[in-house]
Amino acid sequence: MTASLAWNRYGKSLVRVMKVTRTGPRHNLRELSVNIGLEGNFTAAHTRGDNSAVLPTDTMKNTVYALARTDPVSSIESFARLLARHFVNTVPHVALARVEITETQWQRIETDATPHNHTFQRLGPETPACTVESERGSDRVRSGLRGLVILKSAQSAFSGFMRDKFTTLKETDDRIMGTSVTAAWPVSPTADFNAARHAVRQALISTFAAHQSLSVQQTLFAMGEAALRATTLIDEITLSLPNKHCLLVDLAPFGLTNPNEIFLPIDEPHGLIEATIRRN
Repeated sequence: MTASLAWNRYGKSLVRVMKVTRTGPRHNLRELSVNIGLEGNFTAAHTRGDNSAVLPTDTMKNTVYALARTDPVSSIESFARLLARHFVNTVPHVALARVEITETQWQRIETDATPHNHTFQRLGPETPACTVESERGSDRVRSGLRGLVILKSAQSAFSGFMRDKFTTLKETDDRIMGTSVTAAWPVSPTADFNAARHAVRQALISTFAAHQSLSVQQTLFAMGEAALRATTLIDEITLSLPNKHCLLVDLAPFGLTNPNEIFLPIDEPHGLIEATIRRN
């Protein structure tokens, strides 16, 4: 039997870097986690153990630190693009460089109603995210966010659904609706990435809050539609909304009623609703 290398990628994952930008006494903070993957002609390393074409992954890690020092890191997308272009331009046999970045968010603390110059509070679990793929002469940028945890205790229903012999779920016109939003959208490599993310995020949150939901599917579509209306910088968005269930607790054994007040939040199992909404 003979075999050949059909596809390969290698790189460095979870390179964490924190950049402090000092402008006089006032500091700004960004904390990133970077994944790098290179595709190209690395066949000899796989088939013959010839490492002469292999850029060490430790070098990739060092590149993140060095470029973070010289770049303003004005957005995660611009920094991911800088990294991807660096590897494409400096390693001749790289056909494609893929860089993924997630950002841990820090918020400036206020003391005596005044923003502090150099003290921050970590936010979470929401993280801005992006993926950049660079080839010679072209870049593809996909922005997004992960872990946007939101919940509403009213204006959510689910009824009229299909039933079969295994269906036990009761219909309801009053339930808790909670989710952890993952969103991603293609965007031009020259776009204002921060403005696009801000507009999309605000549209997702405000629509979730205001929407009279008949299902997670309906609310997802309304959120995506609102994101496209909110900015002309994007033409499609993919949303993933796990349905984080809160189960009504039966208080009857204790002689108590439960008028939708006491719930058991659970993470697993949960429904998962996903879709891409595209501008016509």
